Amino acid sequence: MSNDKNAYPVADKSGRYGQFGGRYAPEVLMPALLELEQVFKDAKKDPVFKKQLAYYFKNLVGRPSPLLYCGNLSKKLGGAQIYLKNEGANLTGAHKINHCVGQILLAKRMGKKRIICETGAGQHGLATATVCASFGFECHVYMGARDVERQRPNVFWIEQLGGKVIPVQTGGARLKDAVNAALKDWITNVADSHYLLGSCVGPHPFPEINRYFQSVISREIKQQMKEATGHLPNYVIACVGGGSNAAGAFDAFLGEKSVELIGVEAGGQGKARGQNAARFSSGKIGVVEGFRSFWLLDEDGQVDDTHSISAGLDYAGVGPLHAYLHETGRVTYTSATDKQVLAAFQLLARHEGILPALESSHAVAEAVRLAPTLKPTQTIVVNLSGRAEKDIFIIAKNFADENFKEFMENWTIEANNHSLAENKNPEENNAKKKGQKRTSKGKGVAK
Repeated sequence: MSNDKNAYPVADKSGRYGQFGGRYAPEVLMPALLELEQVFKDAKKDPVFKKQLAYYFKNLVGRPSPLLYCGNLSKKLGGAQIYLKNEGANLTGAHKINHCVGQILLAKRMGKKRIICETGAGQHGLATATVCASFGFECHVYMGARDVERQRPNVFWIEQLGGKVIPVQTGGARLKDAVNAALKDWITNVADSHYLLGSCVGPHPFPEINRYFQSVISREIKQQMKEATGHLPNYVIACVGGGSNAAGAFDAFLGEKSVELIGVEAGGQGKARGQNAARFSSGKIGVVEGFRSFWLLDEDGQVDDTHSISAGLDYAGVGPLHAYLHETGRVTYTSATDKQVLAAFQLLARHEGILPALESSHAVAEAVRLAPTLKPTQTIVVNLSGRAEKDIFIIAKNFADENFKEFMENWTIEANNHSLAENKNPEENNAKKKGQKRTSKGKGVAK
């Protein structure tokens, strides 16, 4: 692979971007990974597959996602003009649906019946449950028990879509532990199951597959910015956990020397060990979860604790493509603290009427820092990877919203009273339910 930082990087036959990536997997999974790689290669050449993908991107996902000029925020900050690529406008509220549609079509081509996935913020789990319901697949979602508690809205919606959420109690009960549990499931059920991995991580070909399906973001940005301004943006900014939304936002610009690319990691509560998820500032190169990259590791080479206010960035590793882009210098990687993220969330909400996900707010925070240092003729595109509904409890808690706290306390009391009443008279309640069923059956439906 070329070391020219402006060359377009493509994984080699072994799935490596320079020294990063690879396919470190148990022997039992190798046939499935090789099959997936071949099916993916064939699909990319198949006009029927491309037509199907375009159809579902338009009619299910709702693409293209809008590009919004943030006039109020740009005026408030001074300097560069800020645009938002709003992936939160997609079905399910984030970019994750892009690669979920792509992978479910691949799973269908392979004749699989059962889908496994991991999720952190719940957005990938929600998108996976959505495509499973749409295409008729069984859906199993592994989620760290800690994330289940802090992302309860998405857990509820996944279950409404028919997905089964399996809380993972092992390790730190976070995203990395959900990945390990999903991999164990895949090893056990590899014959009929597809692991719909949720980012540009894991053993080859997953990083390249998800990059391919997410690249639609940067292709749209390119066209939309030319229509809006007549030229390419000067900067594109995206948050980076595993790296799928950033890989998609950067892809079409990797060969464009005039476009600066910035990835924003989770700075958490500071630089102390275990208080952030900033892999490039304090990580080490290692092989974990099937690929070689930068990881936050302890003295014994074990995966270290991490922290981020956003569950989706609370991950100890980073995708191999990003590791390569960092090493070559093509992308600049920085971080934003929890405090900066909350301030950026509030600034965007109050000046543009947009509620960004906490993950996306990391990218907004970098734009807030950068814009005033640039000229008014320069432009910044922020990839807003998702919207904030899933983060309502975290945001309300951190802003110490007393009205929301009172609402939750009253709701809890009401729910407990209802539960007590149900348990007090179980026979009477069961009789009522049976009577309601008989009544509704007797009414019939007009045709």
